Formats: sequence, structure tokens, C-alpha cells
Amino acid sequence: MNSDLSVGVVQQSAWNDKRRSLDESERGLRELARRGAQLVLLQELHATTYFCQTEDTSVFDLAESLDGPTVSRLIALARELDLVIVGSIFERRAAGLYHNTAVVLDRERGLVGTYRKMHIPDDPGFYEKFYFTPGDSGHGNGRGFTPVDTSLGRLGVLVCWDQWYPEAARLMALAGADLLLYPTAIGWDPNDDAAEQQRQFDAWQLIQRSHAVANGLPVVVANRTGHETDPSGHSDGINFWGGSFIVGPQGELLTQAGRNTEHLIANIPARRSETVRRIWPYLRDRRIDAYQDLTERYLDHR
Repeated sequence: MNSDLSVGVVQQSAWNDKRRSLDESERGLRELARRGAQLVLLQELHATTYFCQTEDTSVFDLAESLDGPTVSRLIALARELDLVIVGSIFERRAAGLYHNTAVVLDRERGLVGTYRKMHIPDDPGFYEKFYFTPGDSGHGNGRGFTPVDTSLGRLGVLVCWDQWYPEAARLMALAGADLLLYPTAIGWDPNDDAAEQQRQFDAWQLIQRSHAVANGLPVVVANRTGHETDPSGHSDGINFWGGSFIVGPQGELLTQAGRNTEHLIANIPARRSETVRRIWPYLRDRRIDAYQDLTERYLDHR
């Protein structure tokens, strides 16, 4: 980044009524633009509920192409509000081929890049493998762990389950990302006790703050909020815990949301990462000659 950057986050509830959900996203974008934001991150799948609690083929009707109505609306808002916006869509790439896709809309050039979620979970209440194909590997726009160039800098965009993997953050950093952004949708099982809920939240925040520390980069996280029911009735749904936050390149908390709808903003100094990396030169001291086994699934007690 060549100059200080004002970064915003929209934390919101969402509905399967896309117009209602996008109206809520737009309200946050407009408020943050008025407060001076230049870059705004929206949460994962902000135009719909988190539909992955069940497996239902009719849900594929919610998917849309990269030139569909959600992206078109965000492009118009980026231009009108003079913003770079990172949004999220359920992408229909082809018949039977769908992705969980982050879209990057530049204030001047419209859609400048995408990132298709690479790590896809399949856990109770999070049946994402039914809906999403992992992103393609390799380099280039929309492939692998490739940052997106914008008028404000190079954005290392990752999505939700990607947040648990240090390899993903590192590869974005090695490719020259100026900051890491995580749109996410994570919450509690209402049947978990308070102690377990706190452990989960702390782990979620800690792992992402650690990516900032390990790579000397700011990290921006947008999570959804509100209770969403399980359409099948097989569970008590998910309480999305909010807690969106922005940290600096030493993992220092710059701002953090509570549990409800909230719009965050923080200033990121242009040269802070450069200064931190000069003091803690992790990239310099990496033993790239000794890491070959990281490409193995498991080492089987060799």
C-alpha cells in the first residue's frame, strides 16, 4: 500500500430474500463510506441465509453468475461510493458446478478479481461439500491462493474455513498481498455450554490473529450475526456469533464488533507492515529447503 488505508467491515444478519439482505449490505456500505472507508469487506454469503445447514437441491436456484444481480449491484455501489468492495456470492459457474466465491469490485474498474473458496468443510450443520466445488489450483485470477490487485493495493482474500489453514495465509503473503481478508460464517450450536462457546470463539479469533503475526500483515474479518434455524428441523440451528474484527500486522486488535449488527472501521498505516517485517523478518528466515514434507497428507511415523 502506498498510503494509509481506511478499512470497513459490515457485520449483518441475512435472509433468503436477496433484496432484503442486499439492502442491509448497502446500508452498511453507505454508512462506512460516510465515515471515510475506502475498502469494505462484507461477510460470507451475505445475500442469503447460510443455507448449508441442510442438503437441498432446490437451494441451487439461489446461485448466480459473476455477471448476475448481486455483483452488478455491488459494482454500482463501488462506483457511486468510491469504494473497493469485497463481496460474496453463491456462484453458478456451469450446470452442476458451483462455488463459494469472493468478488472484488474496484471503485474505478468494476469486477477486478475473484477468489473461489479452496477449503470446503463437511461437518454437522455445515454441509458445504454438497454445494461448493473447491477453487482451482494454480495461479491467476480466481485460481488458487492468488491476491487480487485493486486501486488500493493487493488483497489476499480467503473465505471462512480457509481461515484455519496457515498455509493459505502464507501463500497469499508470499504472492505479495498487502493485507488478508476473511469473509466468514461461523457460529455456535445453541446446545453448547458457555465455556465451550468461549473456547470456540477464542480459537477462531486467535488463529486469524496469528496469521497477522506470522506474515506481518493486517487481517480483516467479517462474520455474520443472528440466529438461523435449520430448515430440516433436525437441529436447533446456528447462533452466528458476530465478533468481526480488524488487526494490525502484529496481531494487535484495532477494532472488534459485538454479537449484533455492527459496522466497523479502522485505519491501517501504509508502512506498518514494512516496519514490522524489518524487526521480525520471518520471510527471510524461512527454511524453504527443509519444508518438502508439507506437501504430504501425513508422515506416518517415518
